[in-house]
Amino acid sequence: MLRAGLAAPAEGETWRASSGTAAVLGLRPTPMDAAPTTAYLMLGARCLQNCAFCAQARDSLADEAALSRVLWPAYPRDEVARAVAAAADEGAIRRACFQVTVGPHHVARTEDAVHRLAAATSVPICASVAPRDLADVERLLEAGAERVTISLDAATEAVYRRTKGGRWARGCALLEEAAAAFPGHIGTHLIVGLGETEHEAIVRVADLLARGVRVALFSFTPVRGTPLEGAPPPPLEAYRRVQAALWLLARGLASAEAFRYRDDGTLATFGLPEAALADLLADGDAFRTSGCPDCNRPYYNERPGGTLFNYPRPLTPAEADREVDALLRGLTPSP
Repeated sequence: MLRAGLAAPAEGETWRASSGTAAVLGLRPTPMDAAPTTAYLMLGARCLQNCAFCAQARDSLADEAALSRVLWPAYPRDEVARAVAAAADEGAIRRACFQVTVGPHHVARTEDAVHRLAAATSVPICASVAPRDLADVERLLEAGAERVTISLDAATEAVYRRTKGGRWARGCALLEEAAAAFPGHIGTHLIVGLGETEHEAIVRVADLLARGVRVALFSFTPVRGTPLEGAPPPPLEAYRRVQAALWLLARGLASAEAFRYRDDGTLATFGLPEAALADLLADGDAFRTSGCPDCNRPYYNERPGGTLFNYPRPLTPAEADREVDALLRGLTPSP
């Protein structure tokens, strides 16, 4: 049931699907060397918020069909729902995720979409949305969402104010309250490369994990038409250290209190013997896409054929060896 005073979505509404998702669903033939295992769907028009890195931001000059480097063509929602259900039955899709821009009735629109998709398929559903309060989160979970993702994006208040605007304290408080009220059902996004130090990023990751928040890590991606289009992505070696920290901390394999940092905020050591760290990271799983189970986001942060910040598939033994060796070279050896 929609909250009183909120208009129901219009009949015949369309849902956007990422180009890779559309291909997997059979809606649009697209050659791929890595297929998404989650159906990525987008709701809403140009966002009312104005994040400096986002193609959908209010003042963005980027393509209105884009989010990050990915295009999201629109299709009739019932057609998409049926296609997701069919792909899930075949095992091609193992999760669905709604990316929602902020606009009039955006929470009600999300609630309706989650309810419709949950009625069509039993695949787990995530809603990445900006709720106003805990009641919004509860309604989305009751509609059938397995997880609600409240994107923090920035690791510090200074970065948040510079890139997102708005009220940092309110965003943090709602995320923390939701995690406490709905344990195991709340996630967030963090973007590495917006101006924070590795120390600041890892401290934020550790705090969120301690609160039971599932963290999806992104590399900052410059997008043409946004205020940050000329800014560089983070150095790969810096991103790898934060990735490894998230992976180790989320599995209880390391203690954030044992981490040590250099004066410039770069991570110097995980506080583990080098051989033990190499053994833990040997299969390369730490460098794969993080977030909800079965979320692999192919080429969300990368160009096909370019450097992979988030591997959307298992690493080959040669790839894993290369990544682990590079990571260890950037650390201060521990006994």
